[in-house]
Amino acid sequence: MPRVSEQYRADRRTEILVAATRLFAVNGFHSTSMADIITECGLSAGAVYRYFSSKEELIAASAESALSAANETFQALLADGATPSPEQALTALIETIDRRIVNHRADGADLTRIGVQVWAEALRSPALAAQANTVYQQLRGNFAEVIRRWQAAGHTPADLVPEHAGGAMLSLVQGFILQRLLVDGTSTEAYLSGVRGLLASAPAADAT
Repeated sequence: MPRVSEQYRADRRTEILVAATRLFAVNGFHSTSMADIITECGLSAGAVYRYFSSKEELIAASAESALSAANETFQALLADGATPSPEQALTALIETIDRRIVNHRADGADLTRIGVQVWAEALRSPALAAQANTVYQQLRGNFAEVIRRWQAAGHTPADLVPEHAGGAMLSLVQGFILQRLLVDGTSTEAYLSGVRGLLASAPAADAT
């Protein structure tokens, strides 16, 4: 019997995850069963459980997809000691959400719908809460690094705490996700216009 290659295993795992993510985004976590996922991906129950032991494991894996896109955005922004402005960082991440997370290219699912469900599910699941905490600590830390570099370049008041500003910037991104899903007429362009206006109205740092 021929050995199953690592590529084959990776392809099957991806196939299952894509099916689960698509269903989670449309129907929600609680209305999607493992039986639904098995039917959607077209594999046997044994094959699915070989790669994912539970629906909770699939939920956690689907939530990681959005983080990878956000991490790539920050890696590009901060590469080679670059000093992006807070406006550039927020614009880059919100545009990444619009282009790559709302329309996830692997499965066509809106991963922001999964993100919001994760927020709610984390309130009852310690394991998912721990994962969410790790994710958002990392994103907040990346925003704090943007502020730290911008501050070192003399563009931000010296008494501003980068971690505090990073938390505020993260909330602007989370607010965009919620408004896009829940408030009719929310557009990426209009939201970014408001963010830029707020940042532009802030007093300039004293460079003397």
